[in-house]
Amino acid sequence: MQLEVGKIVEGTVTGITNFGAFVDIDGARGMVHISEISATFVKDVSQVLEEGQAVKVKILKMGDDGKMSLSIKAAQAPPARNDNSDREDRGPQTFEDKLNKFKQSSEEKTSDLKRRMDSRRGPAARRGPK
Repeated sequence: MQLEVGKIVEGTVTGITNFGAFVDIDGARGMVHISEISATFVKDVSQVLEEGQAVKVKILKMGDDGKMSLSIKAAQAPPARNDNSDREDRGPQTFEDKLNKFKQSSEEKTSDLKRRMDSRRGPAARRGPK
């Protein structure tokens, strides 16, 4: 099998360190940095991978010295996106959407706070000055 940058191949984890894992691909050896193991935070590589485990990796770089930089998270398919979902479920998409949502939330919080403060003051405070 010819190895080239950008290709997704299957390999076997041969070693685990605190900064990543070494993977054997048909006799060639590459390293997956801890930041390239998963899309989520990985604190301890050995909790995610184990020696002898088969993994799909994407070849990120190939050095002249034969060293390869690999990525497991880049080899995984991106999460499916459901375009039929309601826009509110997906969250704000543009800056204007985010700003409008913030303004609405802020106005709701302000009016709620005013109501609570008025109820603490009692009926005399609501009537105003004499």
